[in-house]
Amino acid sequence: MERKTTMTMSIRKLVVTGMLTGITLFLGLTGLGFINIPPVKATIMHVPVIIGAIVEGPVVGAAVGFCFGLFSMYQAFTAPTPTSFIFWNPIIAILPRILIGLFSYYAYASIRKKFPKTGIGVAAVIGTLTNTIFVLGLTYVFYASKFAQAIGINPSTVGKALFTIGLSNGIPEALVSAIIAVPVISILNKIRS
Repeated sequence: MERKTTMTMSIRKLVVTGMLTGITLFLGLTGLGFINIPPVKATIMHVPVIIGAIVEGPVVGAAVGFCFGLFSMYQAFTAPTPTSFIFWNPIIAILPRILIGLFSYYAYASIRKKFPKTGIGVAAVIGTLTNTIFVLGLTYVFYASKFAQAIGINPSTVGKALFTIGLSNGIPEALVSAIIAVPVISILNKIRS
């Protein structure tokens, strides 16, 4: 009997992973998941990763994040921009997206009992900032001078430029993810209970 329950949960997690990956791909392929703010694209494609992590756990969140990262690489190769080379690197394209799921889940798990709705919002913000900080931080580590050349700035100002991009994109992305995640996850949690 216990084995059947475990198997059913595994099938449910697989279905949720597939569904959220489908939403991620839809957002990417239609362009609805990206907002062009030159020289980069702001995104809401991380929201399904956050939802998967909070509703189904870190494995589902990481799996959806992995698919998001693969799509980032695909888009970088098939629809290149001057800064697409950043996402040709799987460490930048995939690793931060997997970490969104892990950080979101553990942030939510640590505060959900005391603050269920606030915990969702906090986890969504943390997941979003995880993506922003890791993508921009790894861009600085791997491609500071190439990034400066691509956007036509002095290499000595790359850190400041990336920080500015982080603020201008990361904060709105974090707020939007919380605004979307709180009601969606609250409804999903009510349906499941």
